[in-house]
Amino acid sequence: MKPADALILVLFGLALYTTFIVFIQPAYFGITFDVRIINGFSNNSSLPLVVWCVSHDSGDIGGRALQERDDYSWTVKINPFWSSSRFVCTMKWDEKTMKFEVFRASRDRYRCGDCGECFWLVKEDGFYFSNNGINWIKNFPWM
Repeated sequence: MKPADALILVLFGLALYTTFIVFIQPAYFGITFDVRIINGFSNNSSLPLVVWCVSHDSGDIGGRALQERDDYSWTVKINPFWSSSRFVCTMKWDEKTMKFEVFRASRDRYRCGDCGECFWLVKEDGFYFSNNGINWIKNFPWM
């Protein structure tokens, strides 16, 4: 075998390996996201935040009554090429009720960051999103 032929085989092998690592392997193993809803109220010890969530892929995932600083979390595993995973949660506090998508694969696969963290902090004035649990951006108020 000529040195040039050997070089071509090595480069071809590297190209196949890179294709597998970048494109095929994530689709095979899936991408994981941690979704977390946190009760961020400053003083609601007698009135919990009630959260009930539904997955459009697998149905009802249940609910929780969250006291101050409690959280409700789960893991979502998606295929990065064709996932349509969606989780819609209804949140009730006192007389206020809000229903929205806490996770949508097409929107959140990029928004949730490299670590795959999708956090929602629920406060008296609205709903805040973060992909690291430190920097929070208000997405919308209670309706």
